[in-house]
Amino acid sequence: MQAFTPKERLFAVAKKQQADRPPCICPGGMMNMMFKDVMRGSKCLWPEAHTDSEKMAGLNFALHEAGGFENYGVPFCMTVEAEAMGARVNMGNLSYEPHVVDSPLSSSSGVDLLKPLDIHSGRAKVVLDAIRILKTGGNDVPVIGNLTGPVSTAGTLVDMSVLLKEFRKKPLEAERLLDFIVENLVVFGKAQIEAGADAICIAEPSGTGEILGPQRFKDYSIKYVNEILDALDVPVKIVHICGNLKTVYTIISEFHCDVFSFDSIVPVKEIKACIPEKAVMGNVSTFALGTMPPEKVVSLVNFAMANGADIVAPACGLSTNTPLINVQTMVNATKQKH
Repeated sequence: MQAFTPKERLFAVAKKQQADRPPCICPGGMMNMMFKDVMRGSKCLWPEAHTDSEKMAGLNFALHEAGGFENYGVPFCMTVEAEAMGARVNMGNLSYEPHVVDSPLSSSSGVDLLKPLDIHSGRAKVVLDAIRILKTGGNDVPVIGNLTGPVSTAGTLVDMSVLLKEFRKKPLEAERLLDFIVENLVVFGKAQIEAGADAICIAEPSGTGEILGPQRFKDYSIKYVNEILDALDVPVKIVHICGNLKTVYTIISEFHCDVFSFDSIVPVKEIKACIPEKAVMGNVSTFALGTMPPEKVVSLVNFAMANGADIVAPACGLSTNTPLINVQTMVNATKQKH
């Protein structure tokens, strides 16, 4: 079989078509793929790279050229959307990604106080400009745009513990907040696609089966993520859900995505049996990538592929202390599979 380009390979595998081997990717967003070795080598440092499109793109080019993941991905955090809607964000430093330090709402009933996401200003514009720059690097490497899932975004605009209570006691108000968020995430997602994104990944670190329980996972995470997916016209749609999925195995198939990504705690074989129609992506431990020797990384990659991972990827966002050699090893181990 002739060799595929990274983009051709991802497109084929995402649609359950034959390819020469699995892709090895890390989408970005909540699943951050940047770390200090690449920042220092490229002189594109955090936190500046979160607000400078040239540096945001430069980090992607540097990682790929160093033998890193077979994709580009932006942004490197899950706060762009919340900040654009009114949350106060600490931009972090070389070691830590941006994080929300002040939620604008005390209750979901205050949704009218939120600002609509403006794709022409702030970090949303930086992300879009970075995608355009990445597209100038050629068409062989897929650019993955990222969205923070609606429940996780809601949990930064309102304190998550308050939101969980309101799901029970004030469901209509919580749904108004989620409707507003979905509307704005769709705007941002469409803008990323228009800028050149080949795939969109939606990550829900808070909207999980463990946190919500099976019924609310279906009523909130699946429902609202699907509203976004259905509104976006893009070749590859990826959903990542954190945590243990045992309680929601039977409904994961209801996500309208091509690719499903999951935590290292979830056995690949088990999730693959539940969603035979989707490509499964994962789920190499980020703890191992950050702390263990390359031989262990090879072992974990081979284990994931042997158990049926269609796409090899970290199970979550990388630590900024991850050594470049471990990411190179992860990609090279995937390339050995023909």
